Amino acid sequence: MEKTETKLLKIDRSSFKETDIDEAAGILRQGGLVAFPTETVYGLGGNALDETAAARIYAAKGRPSDNPLIVHIADVASLKELAKNVPEEAYALADAFWPGPLTMILNKKPCVPDGTTGGLKTVAIRFPADDIALALIRRSGLCIAAPSANASGRPSPTTAQHVYDDLNGRIEYILDGGPVNIGVESTIIDLTGEKPLILRPGFITREDLEKVIGTVEYDKAVVSRVPKANIVAKAPGMKYRHYAPKGELVIVEGSRENVARYINRRVEELNAGGHKTGVIATDETAPLYKSTTVLSLGKRTEEKALTHRLFAILREFDDLGTDHMFTESFYDTVLSEAIMNRLRKAAGYKTVNADEEI
Repeated sequence: MEKTETKLLKIDRSSFKETDIDEAAGILRQGGLVAFPTETVYGLGGNALDETAAARIYAAKGRPSDNPLIVHIADVASLKELAKNVPEEAYALADAFWPGPLTMILNKKPCVPDGTTGGLKTVAIRFPADDIALALIRRSGLCIAAPSANASGRPSPTTAQHVYDDLNGRIEYILDGGPVNIGVESTIIDLTGEKPLILRPGFITREDLEKVIGTVEYDKAVVSRVPKANIVAKAPGMKYRHYAPKGELVIVEGSRENVARYINRRVEELNAGGHKTGVIATDETAPLYKSTTVLSLGKRTEEKALTHRLFAILREFDDLGTDHMFTESFYDTVLSEAIMNRLRKAAGYKTVNADEEI
């Protein structure tokens, strides 16, 4: 695609005024692309009701065109503008979790182009909590289609620098609001079928959702430990390889002691062969590893903070030239499904059971 000069505007949240982003809002109205922070990850925004803008988003990311985009709104009333036959469960969830990291799949109205929905008759809608994101939606006067602002397949961006590294020269504008708070994308729930289905786990858990609307299930593709073929992707991240670092990542499961023994043995073998290794651990387990680069997600006791550094760590390994990485598993945490969903995709589903290998 044609190269363009990417402008980056740093925003001081302590003194931020909505008029500060009028230039970026104008670019969106003209069909351009603007990356902006949300509470989850940085998004790459374009006019959701403009087929050409949607096509530009796919081109800038190198994203397959059958991978649907999420439409970001700034008020609940926009649900009826974008979706038809909106169920009561949607309004109950909106009342409980919006603004916030929840995306709902609903049946779309004709005003939403197929380019935005990946050719589907459904639309993914989210009301983000970030002040900059909401200001951009309001100042532009648009509903904004926004997948994560990274090159397709790469770890999602949690800082403006991540966006710049991937998309400089491919988009017009980046709003730099500093590091995001959560660090993984929104939970996605499909409300168009006979029963509510989680299509992507996130910060809002199954238990959180069930407190509001009753029984909720996971789509089988979400919890599978092997890639599923021939998936019709009703939500971002279901079909294609995502979040991947440049080197090989392997998930190691088992007891803490055996996981450490297995990883240390493989690190020693790989280092002897001239490879550069890395380990993803937590504060409690990091001292167990002998790799020269051990990066911690934080404390396991602070479970809802574990997502914050996940994508940043994968990018840090890339910056270090790491070609072989190992990670512990996180099935015992509050956000286990969200964390493991991202790690399985980043690892290409490569998993080892250390209890069987030691």
